[in-house]
Amino acid sequence: MSTFQTLTWLTEKRSLRLIDQRRLPSEELFFECRVLHQVAEAIKTLAVRGAPAIGVAAAYGVVLGVQELIETGNGITLQGFAAIIDELAGTRPTAVNLFWALERMKKVGEEGLEKGFDEDFLRDLLLAEADLIYAEDDQAHHQLGEFGVQVIPAGATILTHCNAGALACAEYGTALGVMRAAQAAGKNIKVYADETRPLLQGSRLTTWELLKEEIPVTLICDNMAAHCMAKGMIDLVIVGADRIAANGDTANKIGTYSVALAAKAHNLPFYVAAPTATIDFSLADGSAIPIEERNPDEVRFFGESRTAPAKVEVYNPAFDVTPTTLISAIITEKGILAPDNLSAAR
Repeated sequence: MSTFQTLTWLTEKRSLRLIDQRRLPSEELFFECRVLHQVAEAIKTLAVRGAPAIGVAAAYGVVLGVQELIETGNGITLQGFAAIIDELAGTRPTAVNLFWALERMKKVGEEGLEKGFDEDFLRDLLLAEADLIYAEDDQAHHQLGEFGVQVIPAGATILTHCNAGALACAEYGTALGVMRAAQAAGKNIKVYADETRPLLQGSRLTTWELLKEEIPVTLICDNMAAHCMAKGMIDLVIVGADRIAANGDTANKIGTYSVALAAKAHNLPFYVAAPTATIDFSLADGSAIPIEERNPDEVRFFGESRTAPAKVEVYNPAFDVTPTTLISAIITEKGILAPDNLSAAR
């Protein structure tokens, strides 16, 4: 377990407690979501982020949505339940874990409605499913971490991009989960973290997590990665993923593709760490992965300081796709898989 919890279901309050990732690292602030809309807004505004964490949060969001219907006396209908699912599905398009979790919640809810279950009983069934999604997320990432240790040489220096730690998951982390496991195994690792423009998830979140875990970490600007590789400062790269196509093409935070190209040019291993829930076998390759485009002001500003003219045009994709040919392996809870042969993940 990490030294903090990204999200927690508060049983007595029937609410979802989240750490506000928008405020890190300057403030460690938690807030509670008591209604569906608050969870949807938390996902949209990146108060909670990272593909696995989004999926888990959305599952609990369904519970809150159903709870609202019960408390307002409106009753739970198929139409009302579908509206809950649709609101959460419309928050962010790229992370497949969101849709995977919602599909599980949808199945439980629709079956319960068809069988005419009591409303409170149905809510409890949905809560049990959300709890199961949380537990499976945590277990998968611990298992993933144990497999990932196998590719980490003793004394290795690892480069990572964006944040794929406990903040991006229920508790443990994917790419950072491998690093946690390597540290626990006495591998004596060091980490370089890209800052990850424009929202600085690497500098704000990854360094914050690693410092808490007492894993040595050095922050670099995004445009320094290839230079550090050329200087022999990096031994391997490990990143997370938001969606992996059937052929191994991987969508991750914008800038990941550039890091993969640099790693290939310097003959360095490039690993993706992700649970099998992140693999979307319905997509043949990465060209079909939907790429979210975000607010232009995320680029025009650096925090609250304007760094570009107000009227300048901005292109702000949140993700890019790294081709399977640049990926050495995909580390999952089912083992270390060849990126072009993911059949073991089915």
